Amino acid sequence: MAPLEFPWRSSRKPMPAATRKTIAIVDDDRLLREALQDLLEAEGFESHLYACAEAFLSQFDARPVDCIVADVRMTGMSGIDMLGILQAKPHCPPVLIMTSYGDARMEGRALSGGATAFLAKPLDSRKLIACIRKAVA
Repeated sequence: MAPLEFPWRSSRKPMPAATRKTIAIVDDDRLLREALQDLLEAEGFESHLYACAEAFLSQFDARPVDCIVADVRMTGMSGIDMLGILQAKPHCPPVLIMTSYGDARMEGRALSGGATAFLAKPLDSRKLIACIRKAVA
């Protein structure tokens, strides 16, 4: 039986554990969080999963990350509101905002608020990985 092929998987070799970047995935959709974790691990990243912005913020100082991928609409605080709180901190990692409900106004609000990228769902895995690699470079 042939090995499973992933069209989104790059030909890059995984990063050594000591140099792996850690990405926080903040989304209230458990299946999406887990799918993104699988994608990121296949690309050589580590990840921490959070079901809401409040859970991520409560761990922000204890579990540092190199980049954050967050949904806009979640139970509780929105990803854009979380971005505003993070931008007030002295060391805010890059934040990529994703949404199924995006429009030009929301995109402008996210980018002017400090987001590194604004991504529409369903996510293009190649674009997501490219944005993360650029953000953590």
